[in-house]
Amino acid sequence: MNAAALGRPVELLLVEDNPGDVRLTRETLKDCKLLNHMSVVGDGVEAMAFLRREGKYAKALRPDLILLDLNLPKKDGREVLAEIKADEHLRRIPVVVLSTSSAEQDIIKTYDLHANCYITKPVDLDQFGSVVKAIEQFWFAIVRLPPE
Repeated sequence: MNAAALGRPVELLLVEDNPGDVRLTRETLKDCKLLNHMSVVGDGVEAMAFLRREGKYAKALRPDLILLDLNLPKKDGREVLAEIKADEHLRRIPVVVLSTSSAEQDIIKTYDLHANCYITKPVDLDQFGSVVKAIEQFWFAIVRLPPE
């Protein structure tokens, strides 16, 4: 079902180590009608702890969508993506790779790891905002998300 029909707050997990990108994403999404809650983790180890509800994330809600940066500390986004898609309890969560890299090998590798889509982050602030709004519109208003 699409997020508008979920009947509960829409959950987004942003895996991003750049505080500026986190702030921009929050600001862009704060006025969206469909997005109700965004959790943020700053590295790949934290992302997996959040998704597996370990330690301080024991009460974390399962995200409806993951926005994943590739270049993360501790465990990079490729490793996180591989772990998510190998886990039978997590693999159906859509993962949008949102990276500054436009390298063909990064794009191919993430699709080989079953990313749901790959988006190169624009450097222009207005374009970045437009991309985040387009992600919100597509994934939460149009796409049918799998139930937990």
